[in-house]
Amino acid sequence: MSEGILLEPVARGTLLPEAARVARLEAALPQILAALEGETDEVAVEATLACLLWETLPQANWCGFYRRVADRMLAVGPYQGGMGCLRIPFERGVCGACARTETTQLVPDVHAFPGHIACDDATRSELVIPITVGGQLRAVLDLDSPHPDGFSGAEARTLESLLARVFSSAVFPTPGMG
Repeated sequence: MSEGILLEPVARGTLLPEAARVARLEAALPQILAALEGETDEVAVEATLACLLWETLPQANWCGFYRRVADRMLAVGPYQGGMGCLRIPFERGVCGACARTETTQLVPDVHAFPGHIACDDATRSELVIPITVGGQLRAVLDLDSPHPDGFSGAEARTLESLLARVFSSAVFPTPGMG
């Protein structure tokens, strides 16, 4: 599926009403799953997801992955958007909180989040979802928006389900956690 996501074009930065965002995401799911069908390379899966979710979520100003590269350290992985932080320890920021607790972080206002890391000063809200494979945290999906309340609980649940489906069906080698 080289043409990407077949959805109505929406200008980057547009914050659609929640119902429209959820409908757009749900319409993209079959296309995303079809694009990833049979893929077993973790980086290829993450890169494809970053690209297709970027096309699906116009309210995002950053969409990508931070991979677990050590016991308590994340490093930037495939993404779309401006420059991301290169490394994030589990003790810092929204991504670190997600990795540390292995729970989704839905942050409507990053300025109210203690220890938020401002990789991009334009970011106002964030959604970060943990990715576990075989009971081990492998990465987090990080979505940033320049809008307060740029993501909803319904979007979080839909993306959690997508990631669980995509990453549970793939067989990835266990990385070294030196």
